Amino acid sequence: MRILFIGDIVGEPGRRAITNLVPKLRERHAVDAVIANGENSAGGAGITPKTAAEIFSGGVDVITTGDHIWDQKEIIPFLDGEPRLLRPLNYPPGTIGRGSQIFHLQDRPPFAVVNLQGRVFMPPVENPFLAIQPEVMRLRDQAKIIIVDMHAEATSEKIALARLLDGRVSAVFGTHTHVQTSDEQIFPGGTAFLCDAGFTGPHESVLGRQIGPVVQKFLTSMPQKFGVAQERVLLQGVVVEIDASSGRAVKVERISEPLDMTKGC
Repeated sequence: MRILFIGDIVGEPGRRAITNLVPKLRERHAVDAVIANGENSAGGAGITPKTAAEIFSGGVDVITTGDHIWDQKEIIPFLDGEPRLLRPLNYPPGTIGRGSQIFHLQDRPPFAVVNLQGRVFMPPVENPFLAIQPEVMRLRDQAKIIIVDMHAEATSEKIALARLLDGRVSAVFGTHTHVQTSDEQIFPGGTAFLCDAGFTGPHESVLGRQIGPVVQKFLTSMPQKFGVAQERVLLQGVVVEIDASSGRAVKVERISEPLDMTKGC
């Protein structure tokens, strides 16, 4: 089974990249399922039912999120009724929404997706290292293929989490920092790993935001409005090939696909 995992979608340019590039990437890489982190899809901060619908219509099967999941208040009542949209698993019991889900796509083996949020330099949440282990045990009874989105700031936290899960999940891919790393690998137990999948959106920017205001913030320490940039749009992520009988990854490949800005997309 081949799964395309897409790094953080930023604003309208990122959503446009999804609409235009995901169908092509599905065909080129013979992709069976697409997972994308969408927590920055609504104006660069948060996600709304409308932006989620746009991402789903572009060919994405599952949307993961992170610390910005609550930025747009209209998403809160939407979370319980949309099983394809996940929030981090390691929120306290009773938090609205779900942190994992098993998916059954037509003519494809079942696969599970788990969304986690780190704690180092991040808003306070429950310990992801403790939350994930019983959840993986539960999911493995129903699906051999398990993909984890580790939405975290610290590289050490992402790597340690993936090492903990080696041999128990198919892949751990990092999101949040918006800088694609070049450390894609398959650990000895068969778990694919990439520390950060990058981001999908405008790369003539500072992490997807307009350059000028971010520079001014660093120069003056004064508040600035960080608008979403527009130029050099890339779709970044990773394609992982998984043996469906064992759940072990057999191949992992980084991608960074440019959106053709000359065609009026």
